[in-house]
Amino acid sequence: MIRKANYNDLDRITEIYDQIHDFEEAGKLAIGWIRNVYPVRKTAEASLARDDLFVLEDGGVIVASAIINQIQVPEYADASWEYEAHDGEIMILHTLTVDPFRQGKDYGKTFVEFYEQYAKEHHCKELRMDTNAKNAIARRMYQKLGYKETDIVPCVFNGIPDVMLVCLEKHL
Repeated sequence: MIRKANYNDLDRITEIYDQIHDFEEAGKLAIGWIRNVYPVRKTAEASLARDDLFVLEDGGVIVASAIINQIQVPEYADASWEYEAHDGEIMILHTLTVDPFRQGKDYGKTFVEFYEQYAKEHHCKELRMDTNAKNAIARRMYQKLGYKETDIVPCVFNGIPDVMLVCLEKHL
């Protein structure tokens, strides 16, 4: 079940962030995030305050989270997009996280499917998201789900230096 997050979910969301950082530091994942830089608890708190933080529960346990809104990050202005759209016609998926101990259960795919339905319900015709070029797992999943990599933007992203930001798009 996917639902809007609440204050009581913040500890578990932060725990997932920390687990991802642990896996990355151990060389078990390559996402391109940095502990104490991004994502951190304040990432989830800010999203909760905007009311755009969502969680996926399985058996009463939060196994994934994501931010879904219409806020295009500044780096998107430097990207080449295939489809023109006004801000109100675009929905963006940010900071999709899956508990690394529970990978391989299609939680990421389930979240993306929810995101697409959410966008349709909000009358958005363009879907956008991004990932670090290092994140081969996410890039493969997004490609399988019909997302096109439209550009790669070199930047400092969310405080992380030397990011090659892969911009992805899908037309509904």
